[in-house]
Amino acid sequence: MNFDEKLAQLLRHYEDLREKLSSVVENPSEFAKLSKEYSDLTPVAEKIMEWQLLNRDHKNLEELLKDPSLDKELKDMACDDLQSIHEKLPKRLHEIKLLLLPKDVDDDKNAILEVRAGTGGEEAALFAADLLRMYQRYAEIQGWKFELMHESDTGLGGIKEASASISGKGVFAKLKFESGVHRVQRIPATEAGGRIHTSAATVAVLPEVEEVDIHIEEKDLRIDVFRSSGPGGQSVNTTDSAVRITHLPSGVVVQQQDEKSQHKNKEKALKILRARLYEHQRAERDAERAAHRKSQIGSGDRSERIRTYNFPQGRVTDHRINLTLYKLDRVMDGSALDEIIQPLISENQAARLADVGEA
Repeated sequence: MNFDEKLAQLLRHYEDLREKLSSVVENPSEFAKLSKEYSDLTPVAEKIMEWQLLNRDHKNLEELLKDPSLDKELKDMACDDLQSIHEKLPKRLHEIKLLLLPKDVDDDKNAILEVRAGTGGEEAALFAADLLRMYQRYAEIQGWKFELMHESDTGLGGIKEASASISGKGVFAKLKFESGVHRVQRIPATEAGGRIHTSAATVAVLPEVEEVDIHIEEKDLRIDVFRSSGPGGQSVNTTDSAVRITHLPSGVVVQQQDEKSQHKNKEKALKILRARLYEHQRAERDAERAAHRKSQIGSGDRSERIRTYNFPQGRVTDHRINLTLYKLDRVMDGSALDEIIQPLISENQAARLADVGEA
């Protein structure tokens, strides 16, 4: 089956769905399933119909221009229209191919963001706090909900680690390429000699999953409770409300102590645990796919250095796509972060098109 036949088959299926939905569908769950499929197909079906119409117009204009009796004015108009269609056709075809790419099943999910200070001592902790604020501001600009779940601060303005839940439309699709090592080059406020220091923080963006997405056996968990502690180790709670959950088969450990309620801390810890276990499975799947790919935009590996923030020069460089922006302040306040995220998404789409031989 060639490409044109595939598109015609998709349109026939789309029309079949429309007919089914226009008739009486007594089963509510069946109606919901058909409605979702129809809704998902609508964007690509509309592009295909637009592309087919352009092709028909192209053919009609070519036939018209073969007419020797056509006067010059009409011929010039037909040539202009033909040129316009020539420019539109490849764009529409590219849009159709993008829409037909297999969708990442996690793109519509909310996300759990984890930020940790890396090498560089207190300067790394301050940078980790800067990154957390950057993502919080970016979430606000996108109209997403940003909820801080856990934060371990240094008492000097920096953070050792923090996690947040980010919910809204297309959260994971936009943030998934942020996972990795973020490096900073700047003069610390405490550095009398004015020397540039290099430090780093790691970011992990995990798709937020429900219990139905990944099942955890109770017998595989060890749950410890203890008193919450603040900076310096001092007790900040007189009850054993803090929770540490160890997933025995994988060795993954999650600790939550921000809530006063042990139940709420356990709930948050399980949420993060599910996300980490799911991400591990996802990473294994991606590694298998990557083995067959010509190229990919990062693996989401936290050990991979993805970006450098150079404060003295006011620039940000994403090493995966060799993109440099001299808008450091605007990136850090979230307003220009999209200027890095969108090219990453486009590059990933181009690589995936190349993988299926359609680029």
